[in-house]
Amino acid sequence: MQHMEARFDMARSTRRLAVLLAVAALVVAACGGTTTTPSASSGGGESAAPTTAATEAAAGVVEIRWFCCLGGGDAPEQVEVEQAVAEAFNAAHPNIHLTFEAVPYEGARDALATMIASGNGPDIVGPVGIGGAEAFHGQWLDLQPLIDSTGYDMSQFPESTVSLYSVGGQGQGGIPFAVYPSVLFYQKDLFEEAGLNEPPHDWGGKYTMPNGSEVDWDYDTVREIAKLLTVDRNGKDATQDGFDPDAIVQWGFEPQRDDLRQTGAYWKAGTLVADDGTAAQIPDAWVAAWKWFYDGMWTDHYSMTGPVFESPEANPSDYPFFTGNVAMSQNYLWSTYGVGDSGEDWDMAATPSYQGQTTAAFNADTFRIHKDTKHPTEAFEALTYLLGDGSADLLNTYGGMPARPTEQDAFFEAQAANFPQEIDWSVAREGVNYADVPNFESYMPAYNESLDLLITFGTKWQATAGLNLDTEIEDLRTQLQAIWDSQ
Repeated sequence: MQHMEARFDMARSTRRLAVLLAVAALVVAACGGTTTTPSASSGGGESAAPTTAATEAAAGVVEIRWFCCLGGGDAPEQVEVEQAVAEAFNAAHPNIHLTFEAVPYEGARDALATMIASGNGPDIVGPVGIGGAEAFHGQWLDLQPLIDSTGYDMSQFPESTVSLYSVGGQGQGGIPFAVYPSVLFYQKDLFEEAGLNEPPHDWGGKYTMPNGSEVDWDYDTVREIAKLLTVDRNGKDATQDGFDPDAIVQWGFEPQRDDLRQTGAYWKAGTLVADDGTAAQIPDAWVAAWKWFYDGMWTDHYSMTGPVFESPEANPSDYPFFTGNVAMSQNYLWSTYGVGDSGEDWDMAATPSYQGQTTAAFNADTFRIHKDTKHPTEAFEALTYLLGDGSADLLNTYGGMPARPTEQDAFFEAQAANFPQEIDWSVAREGVNYADVPNFESYMPAYNESLDLLITFGTKWQATAGLNLDTEIEDLRTQLQAIWDSQ
């Protein structure tokens, strides 16, 4: 989810075909003033009869449309659950009819843009991550007046997750639902084989070096440990004479490779937007992070270069850590879908610190209300149902960690049943307290065009040795500013 907008693209591509048949009719119906409730699977079965707004109004029923899927939620088995949740809501709320509309991820952004442009946007959108929502910046209802008028209890959520949705000058745009803190996945057997102590599970903890000294668990320490864990086919690690960087068979460290904002956010929360809202800036911590990552690929060799990362030999399925040939990998909790493929020796540790501060880059999904809804009160009633009575089934099908701490024990018990070894799930639970606020996916001008530029530069850096990163970073800032000035 994106927070998982692009995270499961490869894993889900074959499953989306079953949903495509419903899209054309759904968009036409929505833009033409008639909403269609998909079948239980929305995968080729018969749809329920269209329900016109006039018919609903005559019956004294308010029609609320729930649009999916800017993030996850478009797999047929997920659509079945979502439709069942909508039907359960309708059974309990005879005055409101919640209509679920599933558009596959690949076409969802364009479909939603078309609906909004035509003046017929849906009432509720989700699940959607922060980045997916920011692609429609300014389109979301400020929920704070409804929270206040209904007495909805926001204290049930950690402040770190509530504040994710209250940045960017748009009020309280969302209520926490599913959270995916980042952690450091690591292979215990690779540490043991190298004679190294495992990384600390305590956030902000110390690391014990081979000589017994305790040092901060920061990115300087990770660099040294990662080099010891990077091994070529002759058995030499990256600190030894004769190490061959062209014949690496085991890498010490791999980040989750999203756009450059995420790489920076692992070091410290920040934004590319200056306080005036129009000037492009590059946070100092992000500059340090980008240089560290670049050197890790091209100088110290403990991370894969872009061409190696893209090669099926080193990375046959989504993330190199899944192969068992990467010792440490920063990634989000949702990546547990593939870590089991690496064997039974992985566990979780805290992410490293930078200048004494530890940050967990964060993904989070929720549901949002479109600002032009004609029925905000009823939409909020449906929204809080999805976040409340319907949340257990939805979180289960999405694989999301509940934002409510009271529900997390059951979630982790279910997760633990999927793996034979004992995993320290408390690391992920505690990571919520270190969320990057403002989130790295938060608002920036010309969001989609700016994101494309960030991806272009990131791809270039991963594929090209010998670059002057100071020059590159200034070039990036200059081009960002030009895009923003042209708006």
